[in-house]
Amino acid sequence: MAVYLSPPGMLCCAGQNRTQCFDAAAKGDQGGIRPILLEGDRRFLAGRIQEELPAAAADFGAEPAAYTAYTRIIRIADAALEQIRGDVDRALARYSPDRIGVCVGSCDNGSESSFSAHKAHLTAGIFPQDYALRFQSAGYTADFISGKFGLAGPALTVSTACASSAGAIIKGAELIRTGLCDAVIAGGVDVASPTALLGFNALEAVSAAVTNPFSKNRKGITLGEGACFFMLGKDKTARKIALLGAGESADAFHITAPRPDGSGAVQAMRQALARAGIEPDEVDYLNLHGTGTPLNDRMEALALAAVFPRYTRRPQVSSTKPITGHTLGAAGALELALCWMTLDAASQGKTAVPVHCWDGVYDRGLPKLRFAEPGARMEKPRICMSNSFAFGGCNVSLIIGIQE
Repeated sequence: MAVYLSPPGMLCCAGQNRTQCFDAAAKGDQGGIRPILLEGDRRFLAGRIQEELPAAAADFGAEPAAYTAYTRIIRIADAALEQIRGDVDRALARYSPDRIGVCVGSCDNGSESSFSAHKAHLTAGIFPQDYALRFQSAGYTADFISGKFGLAGPALTVSTACASSAGAIIKGAELIRTGLCDAVIAGGVDVASPTALLGFNALEAVSAAVTNPFSKNRKGITLGEGACFFMLGKDKTARKIALLGAGESADAFHITAPRPDGSGAVQAMRQALARAGIEPDEVDYLNLHGTGTPLNDRMEALALAAVFPRYTRRPQVSSTKPITGHTLGAAGALELALCWMTLDAASQGKTAVPVHCWDGVYDRGLPKLRFAEPGARMEKPRICMSNSFAFGGCNVSLIIGIQE
């Protein structure tokens, strides 16, 4: 059974909607990556959303609305969800609320809620009246989405580090294919919180300059924040873009480091290709995980060389993290959305493709890839792949394509 993806609702430091985000990715616009200063004068480069976020647009009923609207992760998620409201309304008009599910990927565990509430408790000896412990639970964002739209289907949270929202999209498609749901809101959201920034810095994984993926001079990641959601369903949208195949593997090599030979990533990509029923040569564009860390980029390059052995037939590839920042649990959905936009642009006769931003200095220890350089164009792409590789050896590959 084919599962179709609606136009995505998305925002990140590169733009407030899918058009702005894709335009930035196609132009290689890194203007959203800016310096931020944390308490204690710790300076980082990060892709934080600069625009003022509106209060979450929902009728919470008995929910403490003031506290929820204040929470940044909910406001970011809500801004993306409002962009797919029309698709949600159409699904509700066709299906009962208990037949529409929610699958959310996120790394954040309500850190903003936890820190602010506990700070108030330490200061005044009491938690804020509009605070509840469940606000800092991993599943709260999924619960919020169900409540926002009045849904009663399964509400699932996937928290597999940087592959979270890619896994959430797979779970959403599985709910539809198994007959448990007729439609699913699937995607992810994450914030570039002080916890994330300081935590990755403690791992010595954060670059002092904008991330420089696959360069000999790469030094690490640049964190970002954002949200992206699709409405998944059995019926074709106007764009007719479907999830053709998906692959997952768990190599469990190390709690943070990837398996050096890339075999886990190879397994996920080959599984996605097999389930899509296509050959490697049929993939037109591939969005790399491409974090800019020495270990990840080497592993991913080796994996791509194994899956796409003929250089001249390898797809054009790019890492868009120098433009969006690494949006952690939201990255899989957000980067799949850029693939969706690439196919959508092609269906309208356009040839833009997300470009690879780096200094152009090849690491001669890596297999050579076909990077989509600035100004790159692609004639009528029909199939795109997106890779997401996470802590603990969690590897996910997604393939989408145009179906007539």
